[in-house]
Amino acid sequence: MATYTKRVHYKNRKRQINVGARPGSIIIPDDAVKPQIVIYSFNETDLQTSKGTDMKAITQQIKKCKDHTHWIKINGLGDAALIEDIGTFLDINQLVLEDIVNTHQRPKFDEYDGYVFGTSRVIYFNKENELVNCQFSGIVKDNIIISFEESHLDYFEAVTTRLKAGKGIIRVGGPGYIFYALTDTILDNYFVLLSQIGDMIDTTEDKLYQRPDKSIMFDAQQLKRTLIIIRRSCWPERDKINDMIRSESDLISKDTKLYLRDAYDHCIQAMDMVESYKEVTSSIIDLYLSMVSNRMNEIMKVLTIISVIFIPLTFIAGVYGMNFSREDAHGHLIPDNMPELYMHHAYIYALLLMFFIGAGLVAVFWKKGWFNKL
Repeated sequence: MATYTKRVHYKNRKRQINVGARPGSIIIPDDAVKPQIVIYSFNETDLQTSKGTDMKAITQQIKKCKDHTHWIKINGLGDAALIEDIGTFLDINQLVLEDIVNTHQRPKFDEYDGYVFGTSRVIYFNKENELVNCQFSGIVKDNIIISFEESHLDYFEAVTTRLKAGKGIIRVGGPGYIFYALTDTILDNYFVLLSQIGDMIDTTEDKLYQRPDKSIMFDAQQLKRTLIIIRRSCWPERDKINDMIRSESDLISKDTKLYLRDAYDHCIQAMDMVESYKEVTSSIIDLYLSMVSNRMNEIMKVLTIISVIFIPLTFIAGVYGMNFSREDAHGHLIPDNMPELYMHHAYIYALLLMFFIGAGLVAVFWKKGWFNKL
């Protein structure tokens, strides 16, 4: 029995367009969730964690841990006042704040006086099998990194686990290294997503070889659309990482740039996988259409053979089915009007003639090997 690929739904998020709005306007999307703030203050030997929902929690934690590096993790963009307060507290350009709440940005890396700003696309399948494409933004300044995510989902649990464990250089690498770690986590999850898509492609291919039906074309098309979405994120992500490697900002240290080169290679690998999978999905669609076309040709071939066999039989039946009288009204024979009508056993002869003609045609087709190819 054929297995079917799960239908992938795309979580639609309407882009909010405000024609004529002032540059730097902070306009919160209607579906934005209220922010949840977690602050990680850390150094080589200590880690302090606090939670809150407003600017007060941030300032208190920073004053409490003056000799620490601070990662301010904000999940949810549904508070314009908080975004404004953060911009005032860190002296952030209004255009950057606008890019944070305008969640349709392409991945990019921008340098400003005293801080850097970057965005990435977070793509994953949720529990409802919807493909979610949301935005991650980060600001790095002095000993502070602030990350912004659209939902309450803990997408960077692996980074927080490493931070709590305190192993490696994550606590001493500075806020630039944390920004790299978050970017690298996004890339690693691209590979997880591509692995899931690869399994879906294998399932679709197996179905194509075993019992093809029209759902194969729909499955392949939706997988191709998913790959296009990932490709639109991978290409600018590569440029973003390249800009970080070439950055002259002190916030991106030389040691961090070494790790960024590795992340750049991962991004190239993800792009290669996307292109390969796109070719495979296109091949699946083309192969299915070819199989449908070949199947149609086989059906037409069968119908043609049947027609060729019955055409002469139909001709004979048509000739002897003509209603021409053999005698006129006075009982005289009419010349050239079907003398076979008065032959003995003419009906049997006509049937035998049609049988031998049909059998002869079948023998010719069999000798040519047409039946073997059906």
